[in-house]
Amino acid sequence: MTLPLMTRRAALLAGGAMVLAGSAGGLTISRQYGDRKFVLVILRGALDGLAAVAPYGDPHYRRARGRLALPSPGEVGGVLPLTEGFGLHPNLAFFHEQWKGGELAIIPACASPYRDRSHFDAQDVLETGAAEVFGASEGWLGRALTALPPDFKREAVAISGSLPLVLRGSASATSWAPSFAPSASDDTLGRLMDLYAGDALLGPALASAIETNAIANASGMQGLDGKGRRAGPGAYKGLADAAARLLSAEGGPAAAVLSFEGWDTHANQGAANGQLAQRLAGLDAALRALKEGLGAHWAKTVVAVVTEFGRTVFENGTGGTDHGTGSAAFLLGGAVSGGKFGGDWPGLAPKALFEGRDLAPANDIRSIFMAILQDHWGLAGDLLGRSVFPDATGVRALPGLVRA
Repeated sequence: MTLPLMTRRAALLAGGAMVLAGSAGGLTISRQYGDRKFVLVILRGALDGLAAVAPYGDPHYRRARGRLALPSPGEVGGVLPLTEGFGLHPNLAFFHEQWKGGELAIIPACASPYRDRSHFDAQDVLETGAAEVFGASEGWLGRALTALPPDFKREAVAISGSLPLVLRGSASATSWAPSFAPSASDDTLGRLMDLYAGDALLGPALASAIETNAIANASGMQGLDGKGRRAGPGAYKGLADAAARLLSAEGGPAAAVLSFEGWDTHANQGAANGQLAQRLAGLDAALRALKEGLGAHWAKTVVAVVTEFGRTVFENGTGGTDHGTGSAAFLLGGAVSGGKFGGDWPGLAPKALFEGRDLAPANDIRSIFMAILQDHWGLAGDLLGRSVFPDATGVRALPGLVRA
């Protein structure tokens, strides 16, 4: 199966051009980058990347996924076709529009350097950009903002009740929580899921209870929490609306961080329909709202949608998936060179799976962040390795993801 991935020769040529461009000075940034926006969307709980981007043409896909396998394009509930053998979940209609318009790039089988399966340790590594848990006390985006020259807009905002780790380290970062933002109880539930993940009795029972509550909240995407606030996937769109208003305001920030909770699908995950399908529909509606809210700013925006790790290839005993490794990442926006995949695809053959159960982590997620900071904001490659990702030895920015 052939993917429109960057060839290694093209990557080397592109990397050489970047070195030449940055050789005149480690911090030389053209003013053309000054009005470029960046939005980081973190899907907390671990997205099943094989559900969002289904490799339906892989000869091992249907056997491995079982009831979680999505129908082929043109069938009822079928995937939305991308390149040969790959398709988006049917609830990702806006993503598909962006793919066809050349404004969506997909990086499959990506992960941070973390290889265990704790949500909170994985989110620590994802947000610090370090190679190990507690490897840094500041976030990679916070360090990047600090590294920008003084005349570059360095402000960032998190649409949340507190400043996320990824933005720590920047004196110009703040948080803002709309009245409908999800309550902190989501975090508590996630910690309980981690605590009881290995308990044969309590683990599935808690997963089922959380899943039932999520379906109730997501019904019609108008669910309310106990305090009368929108909850579940219904809250995603409102958070994206808020980010768009702040980013597009006169003198608005350069970056925004959004956290969408609820992706820990241990039980009754579903395929074309079900709780994960509802979350994907909520994500799709949120990104559509973000584009509409940004208006003309969308043309100079990159949106990265990432998660802390993937999920198991195989369905578990409760109709869900457990914590895995490789997942999918998405880049959307008018500044994205889209309609293509980036990185490598390891396949689903049994011998290709990580530890015999997970999609192999073929692409380091830091290479995506590096590409955004280098090609969208103009930070030189040597500066990224020295100040933003100092322990990412051997990791290089994926070329060709951002328009020049």
